[in-house]
Parts: sequence; C-alpha cells; structure tokens
Amino acid sequence: MQKSVSIIIPNYNGKHLLEKYLPSVLTAAENAQTTFEVIVVDDRSNDGSIQFVILNYPNVRLLMNDKNRGFSYTCNHGIREAEHELILLLNSDVKLTPDYFEHQWKYFARPDTFGVMGRIMSFDESRIEDAARLLYYSGCRIKANKFYYSEDPTDENVYTAYLSGANALVDANKLKQLLGFDEIYSPFSSEDFDLSLRAWQLGWKCYYEHQSYCFHQVSGSTKTQIKSSFIKKIYYRNRYILQGIHLQGIRRILWPFQQIFSELLPKIITSKLWVLDSYKDYHAHEEAILSSRKRFADLKKKYNSNLNISDVIALINESLETKKIKRL
Repeated sequence: MQKSVSIIIPNYNGKHLLEKYLPSVLTAAENAQTTFEVIVVDDRSNDGSIQFVILNYPNVRLLMNDKNRGFSYTCNHGIREAEHELILLLNSDVKLTPDYFEHQWKYFARPDTFGVMGRIMSFDESRIEDAARLLYYSGCRIKANKFYYSEDPTDENVYTAYLSGANALVDANKLKQLLGFDEIYSPFSSEDFDLSLRAWQLGWKCYYEHQSYCFHQVSGSTKTQIKSSFIKKIYYRNRYILQGIHLQGIRRILWPFQQIFSELLPKIITSKLWVLDSYKDYHAHEEAILSSRKRFADLKKKYNSNLNISDVIALINESLETKKIKRL
C-alpha cells in the first residue's frame, strides 16, 4: 500500500530547527520502506541554513528562492519540483515519530482522498495541540477552531475541516491540480485552511489519523523572528481574505457588517489599532480576492462540482452521527 513520498520542508532562518528535527524526518522516511526524497526549500535565510544542509545532508535536495517570498511561495516551489506520488508538507519545527507513516497509507487506496494529517502533540506529551477540526459558521464567518477525535483509535473515517500545513500528507497530483497554496496569503497564515476548503469543494476528502502523531514546536519558525504586531496584522488580514474567497450567497453580503461590528469596532475600542492595518490591507487585496474566486470557480467547473461550504459542513457533521467522539 506504500506510495513514494516527497517531503517538503520550507525553511527561513531555521538552522536550529533543522539541526533538531531533520534527523527524525529521515528516520521516519527510511522506516516507511518506500521511495522518498526530502526537499528543503530555503526562503533566503541568513543564518547558515544553506551551508548546514549542504555539509550535513548531501542527499537532501536543496532549493533556494531568489528572494524572501513567504510560506506559500516557498512550499509551492517545492511542490513544483516534487517527483513522487505523495507530498508531505512539513514544518521545520516538527519532529516525526519513527513510525509516522505506518497508519497513513490506507487512506490513499481511496480515489477521492486529498490528504491525511496526524495528531500533533506538545513536546512534553501532556496535550494534543492539533487534531481533527470541525467546520461551522459563526454568524457569517467560516470557522474551524473546534478540535475532536474518535474514541475508537482504529476509526478510518475521521474527517477534518483542514489539514494542518505542519504535517499534511497529500496526493501530489491533486495538490498540483489545485496549484498548491494560494500565494495571496503570503507571507503566512490561513493558506492550509484555504487549500483544504478548495479540496473539499472539489469532492476530495481530508482525513485525520489519531494513531499517527508528531511533536510540534508551535510557531518555532516565526515567533522569534517577527514582531507580534506584524503577526497579528497578517493573521487577521488573512482571516478576512479567506472569508472573501469562500463565502457565498447571503453570508457574503452580510459578512462586512459582522466584520465591522463584531471584530473591528471591539478591537479599536480596546486600543488594538493594528486591526485597522489588517482591514486596510485586506481591502487592498480586493482584486486578488476576485481573481482567486474566479480561478477556483473555473476549477469547480472543470471537475463538475457544485459543492459549497455548507455541503462540506453537512458531510462532516453527518459522519459524526455514528461516532463516539472526544472534543478538545
């Protein structure tokens, strides 16, 4: 059941993370007993990352961006170059367990599988950082911040709203049909949510495998390098962009009112004025948002899909009716 795998690791000034976690990636890949390649895509690091990979891991493929371009472009650079049947999109701050791939092959025997992600644990193993996500509307907003997993660890039909970009094993052909991540989200945040929403709406399924797990040094690749106010600005701007791309019908019409009264005004009143930059930047992307909407609408026509977000929510909720689940 094994398929060949291209493991893509985006890197920006993450030499310290590659030193810690790249050995675990190679061990897991070797234990999988399949053909694989590891691709590190460097986003113009200046911390010696490139030299580290060249000197210590000559069998790792090293790709280099022409300039600093952000997460989406960096991953897409690797996706375009990947040669194998599956692609593991993996953050540089993730440590894989030796048998990481063992429980994931089975999902790719299904023709409509887009991808599968494993459980993300804290390093002290005291808590689950990421599991399957429920998809729902909060007013007009599309959200997926509620976690769950099946109490039956062998359950092979646990859907997730989206695959975490930290450890997503996906069908390479389907990923390339989607053109990888939408680079409108550069430099980071929300691109994995958007990617999975597009996959779901083409009729491709995203799964969660509880028996497969890894350890994540949460935000290890960004939190020490970027000012908090900038992270918040980009995070909220991209949340707005995602809604602009995927909302339909009456929710799309009403969304601006919810955005102003439930998000912007409360933050302005509490002196979180950085939200104004998020809002202005979001509106500066209006033309790009319309372009993304059209590009995806054309792809849905190509695949004869009429599915929308409400259909995906119904499908995931229906799958829970016969399950005993644990909410986090």
